[in-house]
Amino acid sequence: MKGPTEEEIRNVIMPLMLSGAKMLDRHCPRCGSPLFEKDGRVFCPVCEYREKKRKAEMKGEVKGVEERLREKLAQLANSLPEDIDELEKHLRVMEKIIDLLERYKRLEGSE
Repeated sequence: MKGPTEEEIRNVIMPLMLSGAKMLDRHCPRCGSPLFEKDGRVFCPVCEYREKKRKAEMKGEVKGVEERLREKLAQLANSLPEDIDELEKHLRVMEKIIDLLERYKRLEGSE
């Protein structure tokens, strides 16, 4: 997506201008939005906003997957079969779910 959207102008650029940031006469090579300078740092507020939004959406998606995995783990734990072969299959699936949950936790910590 090129250039700031109406939402980004209202929610990102305008508040930034009101906060005393200086709009520069240069534009972001990625999105075409004006670059800003504040506290000696030159940045593209639109790209930063989009990146934060993307990370928040990703985190929400991960939380959704994590919740579903936890629910499935609880279902499996509450319905352990009597047959040994079926129990082994059940436990292998539970181990895989636990492994996935641990991987999600590690990913969450790396952000």
